[in-house]
Amino acid sequence: MRTFKYFLAAMLVVGVSGCGSSNSNPGGDNRPYITDEEDRSSTIWDLFENSSDPNTQIEVNKYIWNAALEVLNFLPVQEVDPFSGIFITGYGTPPGGSQSYRAAVYVQDPALDARSLNLALQSSGGRAVSAEITRAVEDAILTRARQLRQLDSKL
Repeated sequence: MRTFKYFLAAMLVVGVSGCGSSNSNPGGDNRPYITDEEDRSSTIWDLFENSSDPNTQIEVNKYIWNAALEVLNFLPVQEVDPFSGIFITGYGTPPGGSQSYRAAVYVQDPALDARSLNLALQSSGGRAVSAEITRAVEDAILTRARQLRQLDSKL
């Protein structure tokens, strides 16, 4: 019985000694696992830490933003997020038209450029609008944005 206790104690010591921490790689070289602060493992307390930079801003071209709101003013605005450059409208009928549409606009860049504007139009039947109509609305928005910029430069 006494030898069984010694054997059990020895096995417990051997088992616990394997749980020790080591900062070396198992491959044999002595470089540490953790090389800098960013590679450290996360803990439960990291959930309560605000690590995002509060000074990060997404820039939106104000001329395209305002021009899109002006050109699509016949559509009721449902959701607006000027900080990310997205607004979504409800269904509305353009002046002199019979078909109702809704739009989603995404202004993704501070440049006054056609690549900064993403427009998605949908008809009341749930179908996507033809590329020609979408292109015409994009052209109207970009033309109005250039006009707003020219008016701003004259002030």
